[in-house]
Amino acid sequence: MATPEFLRGQSNDASFDHVIDELKWRGLIALSTDEAALREALSAGPITYYCGFDPTAPSLHLGNLVQLLTMRRLQLAGHKPLALIGGSTGLVGDPRPTAERTLNSKETVAEWVEKLGRQAQRFLSAEGTNAVRMVNNLDWTAPLSAIDFLRDIGKHFRVGAMLSKDAVSARLNSEHGISYTEFSYQILQGYDFLELYRRYDCVLQTGGSDQWGNLTSGTDLIRKVESGSAHILATPLITNRDGKKFGKSEGNAVWLDEEFTSPYAFYQFWLNVDDADVIDRLKVFTFLSRAEIEELEKETADAPFKRAAQKRLAYEVTALVHSPEAAQAAIDASAALFGQGELGDLNEATLKAALAELPNVVASPNTAVAQLLMDAGLVASVSAGRRAIAEGGVSINNVKVEDELAVWASIDPAMLHGKYAVLRRGKKTLAGLFAA
Repeated sequence: MATPEFLRGQSNDASFDHVIDELKWRGLIALSTDEAALREALSAGPITYYCGFDPTAPSLHLGNLVQLLTMRRLQLAGHKPLALIGGSTGLVGDPRPTAERTLNSKETVAEWVEKLGRQAQRFLSAEGTNAVRMVNNLDWTAPLSAIDFLRDIGKHFRVGAMLSKDAVSARLNSEHGISYTEFSYQILQGYDFLELYRRYDCVLQTGGSDQWGNLTSGTDLIRKVESGSAHILATPLITNRDGKKFGKSEGNAVWLDEEFTSPYAFYQFWLNVDDADVIDRLKVFTFLSRAEIEELEKETADAPFKRAAQKRLAYEVTALVHSPEAAQAAIDASAALFGQGELGDLNEATLKAALAELPNVVASPNTAVAQLLMDAGLVASVSAGRRAIAEGGVSINNVKVEDELAVWASIDPAMLHGKYAVLRRGKKTLAGLFAA
């Protein structure tokens, strides 16, 4: 497994004396066990650490990216990552705060294990003495009988403590309750940490702060069974404007697979980050240095209208997740859509993805442009459409519409890639046109 090209040349930020200091500056430590002990362990020599990803969907998403980049920062500091894809925990699913998960078939979960494994490998180096190792918890849970599970593992968990976990208590107090299946999830995750501790001397687990109850089940189990000590580092949740976390459970996931979130839509997501959030996003989601980010922070304060930080953020994260070429294609598409580039130069995939983010109209090329404007929702009526044309602010494929009664085909009969056209009113109001 080769290391992706974008990982080459990355290095730790020299302005920090310790990886813990860099993680704290980037806002990546919400909770931890004993920070002083963890700092000492990380300073004493390379340690092995892990983070788990459950295949409950066919793609990783933005929340998973926080973990992958945190793992990468630890790897850059010389530590040894284990990327766990939960072939067994994915069959169960951790408790959602609202309702029971729909269980997927074993075949589907196995397929998603492969997909998520390939995605995770893109963000962690496979070279050197601290190359990433991929692990699957199905390897140690599949041979385990129910009796062995209850006798050897379950006996170390107290029901009272399990009930007190936030995810469990939230479900117990809901109308849905919680099944024994999801109630047992924390035991399985704790067992994962124990097995990785035994097999690879893994002494650190990272994860989201909303998983704290599941994370501590592992350190508790290691202490009880092996009389050993292990650490936890929990990152804060990344939330949107209304305080909801990004993720598939919330229905607002930003996916890492371009099949579910196109590179253009991905780029636009980052470009639209609020000024209040953009510096924090740069710290978490890019490998820009402290000096570079502080300069962008100054630019944002001095000239927020230039959106320099958002543009850099959008480019860096899109290049990281997709490729520098995909990031540049998204930039070119944005410029062309708003009349600052050639629409005909855009490849079909990028153009299609860009139009998917706009209102779309399917119509005959002989339809009046004023009618198209109304059908696309860019004006309230056909007469308003004619006025917009008369005011000189309407174009198709960046060709200005001069005649209030003009039909689509008379403006620019050449369809982009034989299928698409772009209708624009003013500078920023767009719609996609598709020939019926």
